[in-house]
Amino acid sequence: MSTKKAMKKILVTGGLGFIGSHTVVELQNEGFEVVIIDDLSNTSLSVLDSITEITGKKPAYHNVDLKIKREVHHFFENNPIDGIIHFAAFKAVGESVGNPLDYYENNIGSLVYILQEVRDRKLDHIIFSSSCTVYGQADELPITENAAIKKAESTYGNTKQIGEEILQESCKAHQLNAIALRYFNPIGAHESIKIGELPLGVPQNLIPFVTQTAAGIRKELSVFGDDYPTPDGTAIRDYIHVVDLAKAHIAALQRLLHKKNKQNFEVFNVGSGTGSSVLEVIKAFEKASGQKLNYKIVGRRAGDITTAYADTTIANRELNWKTEKSLDEALEAAWKWQQKQ
Repeated sequence: MSTKKAMKKILVTGGLGFIGSHTVVELQNEGFEVVIIDDLSNTSLSVLDSITEITGKKPAYHNVDLKIKREVHHFFENNPIDGIIHFAAFKAVGESVGNPLDYYENNIGSLVYILQEVRDRKLDHIIFSSSCTVYGQADELPITENAAIKKAESTYGNTKQIGEEILQESCKAHQLNAIALRYFNPIGAHESIKIGELPLGVPQNLIPFVTQTAAGIRKELSVFGDDYPTPDGTAIRDYIHVVDLAKAHIAALQRLLHKKNKQNFEVFNVGSGTGSSVLEVIKAFEKASGQKLNYKIVGRRAGDITTAYADTTIANRELNWKTEKSLDEALEAAWKWQQKQ
């Protein structure tokens, strides 16, 4: 009985999104009570049923627009919580460059409103969904947490830089404890194939575009640039299985709940530690799926950098976490998920 009482209640904003839904599953598997906020701007309510099918437990769900201060206030007034994992944000690099104001309103405004409630209610334990885009084009590879934070190449990257600064200053001023996880490129789907990446409209990320092209939904895949200074001319990224990424959030949350953090504000790189070029990913997908991909090389895309992959040494050591799934497993799961759609 006593363990039931001790269940921590965790708010997951954007909890029906790609990374959010996988994290909710892992939280529930670990015995946490989960409350989800999602405005369904880039996902579907059906994900809630899928989470319930996987875990046997339905998380609480609230449709709240985090850009509206009074809605945020009303939620916190009526829902006591023990920790927050904040995913809710717009996240397409290319789109952000053409639409900066919406990105600032959504990604920065919502964080400020949440932190004001956290401050006023003396809450704690915040995990922030950050991004390797905060590094820009790093001078040295693999990228460590000590790499310079350069001027962001995109509005999206800038919102993550600003978000980290807001958190850092809030932790200092209000004695909060927070961890920012700087993700590299999450891909794949849950092994049950009940949840996966569900982009509304044209996908902005490589893998859903790959799977939709293989499935005949898209005529062809555009490879943005083959004139980068890389072995095959295409950009190199670090792809991490979404379930491994979800588990990193549990490890970070446990670190805060058990007061193992060494500073009020900490950052960790969460990636696989391996760089794969766009053409390498295409070849690996063709092998994993048995499908030939129709692709063509087009010009570079605004905001894209040449190469980014993580040094995960600190996350492995401090969070006692490491990736368990391979690129091939992630691509296979992504393809099965696409076929299910």
